[in-house]
Amino acid sequence: MKSQTLKENKDFRRLYYRAESKASKTLVTYAMKSRGKGCRYGITTSKKIGNAVERNRSRRVIRAAYSELEGRISGNWDFVFVARHKTSKVKMQEVLKDMEYHFKTMGVIDEND
Repeated sequence: MKSQTLKENKDFRRLYYRAESKASKTLVTYAMKSRGKGCRYGITTSKKIGNAVERNRSRRVIRAAYSELEGRISGNWDFVFVARHKTSKVKMQEVLKDMEYHFKTMGVIDEND
């Protein structure tokens, strides 16, 4: 099932304050179980990351990494991914590795997958 995107500010705020978070050099992940159907995700990139080109690349890289892991997610979750300064400068595989580690430690995907 394809994930939907978070658009409401209240959803982002709820995840920032209540969700479990993990951080790495390329990505910060907020994850929380949801009562809705399917998974929802949002991506934030601040102006600290760089110009519009770098922010858009960061979003594209995060979206590509998430779509690789999307099929392995068990249950209904809400996610917010916050890009870091390094995100626009690395390949998608590096962000994927960090995201997979975050998901495994938070119990989003199984350890043995």
